[in-house]
Amino acid sequence: MTSKEVNEVDVEIVRNANDHFGNPMGTGNFYQIRGKKFVFTDGVKDLCNDCECFWFMDVILSYQGEKKVKSEEFQVWTLERIKDDRFKVTMDDGNENIILKQLIPFSDFKYDLATVWVEYNTLLLPCER
Repeated sequence: MTSKEVNEVDVEIVRNANDHFGNPMGTGNFYQIRGKKFVFTDGVKDLCNDCECFWFMDVILSYQGEKKVKSEEFQVWTLERIKDDRFKVTMDDGNENIILKQLIPFSDFKYDLATVWVEYNTLLLPCER
């Protein structure tokens, strides 16, 4: 492949927040969510603080009372850039069976992708398991 051919290839670089947060050794702390039976880890706390995206945690928690969501013991929540400042949130069962989707018409989230797992009423980053 010539250098000209390399320059003509459209390469989309996805900036994944999960590459920057969390500890593969787990978490040192669990933080109680006031008024909820859920806790979250250091990695989720750092993600939400650094990216100012506690609203993502709010989206996750807002669906926990729905039958189709609470029946899933393991949940994979993904925040993904669609285009520019538009995002979508999807929740699947860990086997890529999508349970729900929500459009986020505007966000200044600085990454293109973030994933949070919910397991045993704990919100955690995949590397913290």
